[in-house]
Amino acid sequence: MTRHDDRVSLRQMLDFAEEAYAAAKGRAREELDSDRHFFLVETRLLELVGEAARRLSQEFRDAHPDLPWLDILGMRNWLAHVYDEIETDVVWDTLQSDLPELIDRLRAILSVLPSR
Repeated sequence: MTRHDDRVSLRQMLDFAEEAYAAAKGRAREELDSDRHFFLVETRLLELVGEAARRLSQEFRDAHPDLPWLDILGMRNWLAHVYDEIETDVVWDTLQSDLPELIDRLRAILSVLPSR
């Protein structure tokens, strides 16, 4: 297995989370049901947040137990493997409630990581 740079994966997590949050800004919950493109964009971006998290080393995740790693990775698995049973209420709640805090935490971690 190829070793990934934790800074790169963390930056990708942040970029995908920010993009998902920005795409949902000003949108209504019902649009996840009525706008197929919006639904696909949001679910894919959330899946990519989890994929980038999966690439982080276990040592990095262990060093940051305040982040909900199991939830992030579980969301990725759910979106990738149970794609035909995605509950849009859960996706919306993640976009509105979970992403702002995750974005803030990722920014804070990145701000103190030493550059290579």
